Amino acid sequence: MGLLAVHAHPDDETLATGALIASWAAAGRPVTVVTCTRGERGEVIDTPSHPTGLARLEGDGPALAAHRETELAAALAALGGAPGVVAQDFLDGVALPDTRAAGGTAEVEATRFEDSGMAWVAPGIAGPADDAPPTAFARVPLDDAAARLAALVRDRRPAVVATYEARGGYGHPDHVRTHDVAVRALALAADPGAPVPGEPWAGAELWQAVTPSAALRASRRALAGAPDARALADRAGLTFPDPDEELPPLAGHDDELATGDVRTVEVAPVLDRVLGAMWAHATQVQHATSGPAGAPALLGWYALSNDVLAPVPAHESYLVSAPVGSAR
Repeated sequence: MGLLAVHAHPDDETLATGALIASWAAAGRPVTVVTCTRGERGEVIDTPSHPTGLARLEGDGPALAAHRETELAAALAALGGAPGVVAQDFLDGVALPDTRAAGGTAEVEATRFEDSGMAWVAPGIAGPADDAPPTAFARVPLDDAAARLAALVRDRRPAVVATYEARGGYGHPDHVRTHDVAVRALALAADPGAPVPGEPWAGAELWQAVTPSAALRASRRALAGAPDARALADRAGLTFPDPDEELPPLAGHDDELATGDVRTVEVAPVLDRVLGAMWAHATQVQHATSGPAGAPALLGWYALSNDVLAPVPAHESYLVSAPVGSAR
């Protein structure tokens, strides 16, 4: 059985669960990425050190969405080792029957789920934007989005559904909503009475992406001490994260990591695939680079549009919840 990775925007699948996706694909196991929005409100990187020639797309939601769809396809080809290995669905494209129609056979008209936007509220921590549109994913009724995902769960019947922890990894409202949608979808998929097409499926574990705080702080310190990273920062005008600052929510689960059910995925065996996927998301990710040999805490680095270098960690960590109704 396969993996269903549920993400808010194109690039999140790579940044949050890239090694997991690449590892399952490399092992020949089926993988589907579900993308909840097309990232219409994302910033666009187009700088002298990372020229994309695409600055004009920023602020043009439809044009940026269309371009980011092509970046997503290229990233999934990199993670899968070839095009078509990793399947992909946009959540708003999943059809649901309209039970109000005669016989319940008509389809509910799809509403496009759009990027809700965000605002930085602390270094590396996001919150809601003041100008989120009415069609923002964070405003979509929970069961509308969750029923669509539940239909995919019933259709693909995965062993694992992977997404963010409850606060969305770093607080983006679409990430928080994606977590809530995934949790609700697993309940609906398992419920024989839910108005969702397909046979009920209660065989999926929920894997939430987290990281040990000590490991994140150590990788940030290693990054700041890497000569190649410092040279890049000086050349490209990038900065380094403070290892001692408040960490994002994904690093706030040390007690659960110590006592709960945890899975760890090694990044090194699929590092080339992960870095290739980062390069594919060129409007969102810059300077994705492998790190120095012999530095186990630091496999590489990259930066987003905030121009802050981030480490590529040695491992991805996941808190695991048993399937709905399981006695585990």
